[in-house]
Amino acid sequence: RRYVSLFILLCAAFRTTSAVTHYSIPEEMEQGSVVANLALDLGLDAKALGRRKIRLDVIANKRYLDINKETGELFVAETIDREHLCNSKNPSCFLKMDVTIEDPIRLFNIEVEIMDINDNAPHFRRDTMHLDISESTSPGERFSLTNAIDPDFGSNSVKTYHLSESEHFALEIQTGRDGSKFADLILKKALDREQQDVHNLILTAVDGGVPTRTGTASIIVRVLDVNDNAPSFEKDRYVVDVMENSPIGSLVIKLNATDLDEGSNSDIVYSYSLYTSERTQNMFNLNPENGEIRVKEMINYEDIKLYEMEIIAADKGQNSLSGQCKLTIQVTDMNDNHPEISIKSFQSPIKENEQIDTVIAVVSVSDKDSGDNGVVDLHIPDNMPFKLRESSDNYYELVVSEPLDREKVPEYDITFTVTDRGSPPLSDNETMTLELLDVNDNVPQFPQSFSTIRVMENNAPGALLSSLTAFDPDLHENQYLVYFILEKEIANTSMSMLFSINPENGNLYALKTFDYEIEKEFLFHIEARDSGSPPLSSNVTVHIIIVDQNDNAPVIVSPWRAHGSVVEEKIPRSTDKGSLVAKVIALDTDSVHNSRITYQFLQVTDATLFSLDQYNGEIRTMRMFSYRDPRHQRLVVVAKDNGEPALSATVTIKLSTVETAVKAYSDMTEVPLEYDIFSDLNLYLVIGLGSVSFLLLITILVTIVLKCQKPKPSKAAPPCRNSVISERNSTIADSTLVSNDAYWYSLFLAETRKGKLVVRQPVPKGSRYIVSSIPRGTGVTDTSDSAASTLQV
Repeated sequence: RRYVSLFILLCAAFRTTSAVTHYSIPEEMEQGSVVANLALDLGLDAKALGRRKIRLDVIANKRYLDINKETGELFVAETIDREHLCNSKNPSCFLKMDVTIEDPIRLFNIEVEIMDINDNAPHFRRDTMHLDISESTSPGERFSLTNAIDPDFGSNSVKTYHLSESEHFALEIQTGRDGSKFADLILKKALDREQQDVHNLILTAVDGGVPTRTGTASIIVRVLDVNDNAPSFEKDRYVVDVMENSPIGSLVIKLNATDLDEGSNSDIVYSYSLYTSERTQNMFNLNPENGEIRVKEMINYEDIKLYEMEIIAADKGQNSLSGQCKLTIQVTDMNDNHPEISIKSFQSPIKENEQIDTVIAVVSVSDKDSGDNGVVDLHIPDNMPFKLRESSDNYYELVVSEPLDREKVPEYDITFTVTDRGSPPLSDNETMTLELLDVNDNVPQFPQSFSTIRVMENNAPGALLSSLTAFDPDLHENQYLVYFILEKEIANTSMSMLFSINPENGNLYALKTFDYEIEKEFLFHIEARDSGSPPLSSNVTVHIIIVDQNDNAPVIVSPWRAHGSVVEEKIPRSTDKGSLVAKVIALDTDSVHNSRITYQFLQVTDATLFSLDQYNGEIRTMRMFSYRDPRHQRLVVVAKDNGEPALSATVTIKLSTVETAVKAYSDMTEVPLEYDIFSDLNLYLVIGLGSVSFLLLITILVTIVLKCQKPKPSKAAPPCRNSVISERNSTIADSTLVSNDAYWYSLFLAETRKGKLVVRQPVPKGSRYIVSSIPRGTGVTDTSDSAASTLQV
């Protein structure tokens, strides 16, 4: 194989074969398209080629063309762009390759010509071409244009050019030595910039392909100006009126000449002609740039009544052109003397309480004119508390017409205006400032006449309660305020011992700690006094409300505990279901919210035997006692208030059951006493005591009757413990000795229904206490276990 390869290379180098196979294909042929069947064209055996006994191979240009080694077809391997592959100016474009065949070894030369197609449109190197042409250019002038480029070859390249329609321009097409086409722009009609300063043309390049392709470019022709137009005025003659004594520099007229040219050819300079007198030129100033004529010196109608002048407008072109007009200025007579004001006297400042008709100033007026032009009127602005009063010829007095108030208006700017009766009228003015001195005529003012301040009890002494600040609109010492607490005694205590106020700023402080249970509110006055002469003052009513804190725990006043916190009670064992066993009464000296008390069992021996009403503290039986129930019951009750946090007190009640069946009555009550019915009679029968039981029952009944007999403190019969007694008609003497809690509670209910207070006091060294009834309204005293207790319902 080395020798075969070497032979192929030598053959390719020296082109030993004699024949060249030629093919032609168009450019842009699709990839994979078949160019020719080499096996057929070269006379090869297709069957031998299919069995690979004959081999075909391409040595060169395999990028664009290749051979199907099974069929022997020559096909396009990659799309061919003739403009990319060959020079567009070259008339022919070939792809050459060598094809080898083995067994026997042969070499064929293949030549494929690439034919051009019209696949490119003409285009210009610049999309826009700019030309500057003077409007003085003669027709027939030629201007070169950039030619278009078409990469295609021959007839497919640029063939001709077209120009958009124009009355001033035409197109002439030229052919170069290489056959390329280019165009010249020809001016066929003279240009006039004043009519049209820019011409927009479209140049189109057309190739010779089928179908044809085109490319376009814009041609912008800017017409250059030539100074061919002279400046001109709107009128040939102008007449204007000017008032005498017109201010120097005031505008008389603005002349406006126009030039159709542009640039320096249209820039205009204004000037007086030689026909304008020197006096006129000295009286009026002409601005050479904008044509404004202004007053240069004071004009006097009595000197000259008419001025005439001629104005020239010339442009700044190379060959300057000019135009002119005439101007007549007529002077109009006027009221040219202003009235004058002279303030002869003026008093400032004045007090704000100045009397009505007080003279503040004297003013004189004058006018040098005569007739109506010399008659003047003097006035001041409306809505001021002053008026003018004529005192003599051309003299006026300024007097106070309304009460003055410095707090509303501290000063007045009074403008005196004098006006004559000329046409048009002339006027003059002069302004003076009148200041008002302060007078102590305003009482200090608090924001409100009544101030409510809430103070939480147990406050720290010296704490700031509120700032009671008053306002005084006066000035200086009339505005400086001092604050006082108006002395007032409450329970032999002055306000200055309870509160203090900062005399400078009105800050109110508490001097002590307040207790809601002792002092609930205070009512007093604070006075604010200014430092004027005489001083003025006002006061505010201060209502101090002490806000309750939950700082008092409930105190249990019933059942009574003479010694310790344990109460021992005895109840019949035959007590019915729902019977009142005991009643816990607790008092809290806090406010209504904090003193709302509820009752709960903290401990109970048998939870099924007793119930406790959480609101009234009544302990009642939930069922009857049975023989299985212990004879001793221990109840711990807690009384809790409604404060945050809640405070509480407890009481321990030891109940002992006794055997009794006695019914007791009171000769002072409307309802008989409850009596016990022994529920354990059957028990005795069951035990089998038989005949002894009747005797034992008689003995027990006698024993109970003896125990129920107590010393009578009044006409009422001694009640049995735990009996419910109606005391609606009972009365308590000044001092009644009581030793029974149930009886004490009965008396308490009876007296409170009558609207009275019930007080009990322990007897020294004893378990009994004295109950007293006093009229309501005498006050509430402190309650403790060892002190007297006062209950108020």
